[in-house]
Amino acid sequence: MADQRGRPSRLVVLAGPTAVGKGTVAAYVRQHHPEIWVSVSMTTRAPRPGEVDGVHYHFVSETEFERLRERGEFLEWAVVHGRARYGTPRGPVERVLAEGRPALLEIDLQGARQVRQHMPEALFVFLAPPSWEDLVERLTGRGTESEEERTVRLATARTELDAASEFDVTIVNDRVARAGEELVSLLVDHRTSTDR
Repeated sequence: MADQRGRPSRLVVLAGPTAVGKGTVAAYVRQHHPEIWVSVSMTTRAPRPGEVDGVHYHFVSETEFERLRERGEFLEWAVVHGRARYGTPRGPVERVLAEGRPALLEIDLQGARQVRQHMPEALFVFLAPPSWEDLVERLTGRGTESEEERTVRLATARTELDAASEFDVTIVNDRVARAGEELVSLLVDHRTSTDR
């Protein structure tokens, strides 16, 4: 899809291990770069403290999620950590790209693999922690999961870190603002093509 000047519109898919800060980096982009459209995923999990429906996620029931999935309305969807389902609504992404605006999807590894099948022209960015110890500290420090859930997420994170080689670019999330600006440069600095 191209913008009004004939340049390809840019879809960037941001993924990485659990607790690496994908949501925080995406929130930074949303706040500081309103010219970039950031997709809001749907999920069947309950909101965490401070999360707002329609801002952080669209929180829906299992029944509603399944209805949308059966109608083919997700660009990607997955069961994450063996529990809740998450998905990216297809319609808003296609509309924004048709308008020629840069778009960012912040999703999990399974979702990124599905998007690659449907939109291989997208740029796939892996958000990595500075170290494994840093990732463990982030996950345990946020205090939003039970001990059992942290154990599951850390096991998942080890597998997810091994997938970095599947991505076009890796950004280390050592500082949110720096990682966010590096991500923005990938979204907007494509003067004539999306070739990588």
